[in-house]
Amino acid sequence: MIGKLKGVIDSQGEDFVILDVHGVGYIVHCSARTLQGLPPTGEAAALAIETQVREDSIRLFGFASEGERDWFRLLQSVQGVGAKVALAVQSVLAPGELAMAIASQDKAAFARAPGVGPKLAARIVAELKDKAPVFGAADAPLSLARGADQGVVFSAGQGTIADAISVLVNLGYGRSQAAMAIAASIKALGEDAPAADLIKRGLKELG
Repeated sequence: MIGKLKGVIDSQGEDFVILDVHGVGYIVHCSARTLQGLPPTGEAAALAIETQVREDSIRLFGFASEGERDWFRLLQSVQGVGAKVALAVQSVLAPGELAMAIASQDKAAFARAPGVGPKLAARIVAELKDKAPVFGAADAPLSLARGADQGVVFSAGQGTIADAISVLVNLGYGRSQAAMAIAASIKALGEDAPAADLIKRGLKELG
């Protein structure tokens, strides 16, 4: 199985890129967001790869980071979400936005993706809400939580957010429950809101 490819951009299509690796051109399907972030033709690029083997085909899917690849896998764990829909979702939502939309149960965010109707959007947020995505720094790649309690974890770069969640946890709320409340608070108040305001808003959300 192929997990990573590093080569030169040969050409791009609507939903794929051909990556030349030592003279072999690999067709790699990508989200629109990933394609837009690639360098011009003739320049070097590296992609994290998800290999999907079917009876009649082998398809490669490429991502800017391993975190994006984790999201691709996670999205497909939802009934009705295949590779095409997962890429469509990732085309309209960055990793941080995906995490926020799930934490705040924002069905409308997912419904923006082509092929995702209201029912499927509702299923995505419902089925993924307890799988606890890990929040990294604002622009950092995300990966999936694998901790014992599968709680929501924030990197040191999100100290204010982590502090706000910690306060709610110390007040007796579950970590995932607290994280969802703070995520909703961030959506309402903005990422630069002080911890005290996030906590107050979080308590209101929990109430």
